Amino acid sequence: MSSLSSPSSPSGLGRPSGAPATPLADRAAQVRFRRALSLMAMTLVAPGTAQLVAGNRRVGLVAFRTYLGLLAIGAVTVVMIAFDHGLALDLAVNTTLLFWLNIVLMAVAIGWAYLFVDAWRIGQPQSYSMSHRRLSVGLNGVLALGVAGVLLFSAHIVAVQRGFIVAVSGDGEATSATHGRYNVLLIGGDSGDDRFGLRTDSMTVASIDEETGKTVLVGLPRNMANFPFRKGSVMAEQFPDGFDCDGCMLNGVSTWAQDNTKLFGDIKDPGMDATISAIEGITDLTINYWVMVNLDGFRGLVDAVGGVTLDVREPLNIGNAHDGVVNTLPAGKRRLNGYQTLWYARSREGSDDYSRMARQKCVMSAMLAQVSPASAVRNFASIAKATSDMVQTSIPASEFDTFLDLGMKAKSQKIGSISLVPPAIVTAHPDIAKVRQMVRNAIDRSEGKAKAPAKRKRSASSTSMTGGSRGTLKEGYAANDSEDVASAC
Repeated sequence: MSSLSSPSSPSGLGRPSGAPATPLADRAAQVRFRRALSLMAMTLVAPGTAQLVAGNRRVGLVAFRTYLGLLAIGAVTVVMIAFDHGLALDLAVNTTLLFWLNIVLMAVAIGWAYLFVDAWRIGQPQSYSMSHRRLSVGLNGVLALGVAGVLLFSAHIVAVQRGFIVAVSGDGEATSATHGRYNVLLIGGDSGDDRFGLRTDSMTVASIDEETGKTVLVGLPRNMANFPFRKGSVMAEQFPDGFDCDGCMLNGVSTWAQDNTKLFGDIKDPGMDATISAIEGITDLTINYWVMVNLDGFRGLVDAVGGVTLDVREPLNIGNAHDGVVNTLPAGKRRLNGYQTLWYARSREGSDDYSRMARQKCVMSAMLAQVSPASAVRNFASIAKATSDMVQTSIPASEFDTFLDLGMKAKSQKIGSISLVPPAIVTAHPDIAKVRQMVRNAIDRSEGKAKAPAKRKRSASSTSMTGGSRGTLKEGYAANDSEDVASAC
């Protein structure tokens, strides 16, 4: 007669014959370890639920409700943006919203990391085996630091964005479009140790359709003279017959005003006010805003976006006769860094101002077309820093979303150009009536209200290059008068 197994015997648990015994304490520790992993997973997927199940329910309830609230706000925002793409731009430039978003992201990062640590504590790590204890510590640390790190980095990006908007935005008043267009004066400033302030080195008006974003670049030569100022302006009172003093040219207007600030009363920036009154007097356009770009800081922006691809039509000197030519930019289609791009836009050795104006339009067109939203996001911090260092503007923060939207629309369209330079215009004694008609015609063509003029027959010499630009001084440069600057470059 076989003996009955004792209830306390391992074989009484139904263990197969020959199987090794597992101590009850070890099995319990394994169960607790699996439970601890579940609590960590719950905290990752739905923060607060671990505390609701096994910890402080009050903490869990606050955390879970906060999580659901933020999730709901995010979902509603995504849906609203899907129906109104402009809302994303509104949110991206709202400094008050960015401030509170930064605070919320940092608070959520700290709170979520705390919930991970608390979930690990709830899992009773002292009762695990040593290997499981080490694994739980490592896994919990990776999850806590990973989630908090992502949120803190997001908070950093938001802070950079807000700082960028605050640093770059101007204190000008918001203005509406004139005749359906925004006219923004773009000024390239040339700073240096041997001069006071920022000398206006290049001047271009970007005339932008308020609906489509289609843009015409109106280039003004820095050596234009004998031009009128806007009626009623301080400069018009001082020069009723035009800027006809000895050696007076367009790029000297700002300097003249800075030397005679008493004439401008309470005007905050006499140099810019005088320059705008000159541009408006020449073109008959109403300038909404201005943007001043420090050309020496421009190369930082190009480097921040990873360079720009340009077709260097012929070798260009890096340097000048005064300081000495230090290098040569080889001909060919190539990706240029910031230093090279700056000299592509500025080089005048073996060239002239008007060829340089053409190349500057090529740089503007290339930057607009080649800087993708993806690259802007990847290099956002560097772009923001470079832009903050090089740009001053009168555009208030409240209008940034408008111009960001127009910029996105402009990327998919051709950019037109017209430059008030020889052979069409004699810069020493410009025909202002002709200048204004040229500007009106260029804008009308951009809006589809006028046909492009018949192209004149070009001589064999018209295929020549001058100073890295297509064309000659005699016949004009292609990028200075084009319906599509990109193709002219």
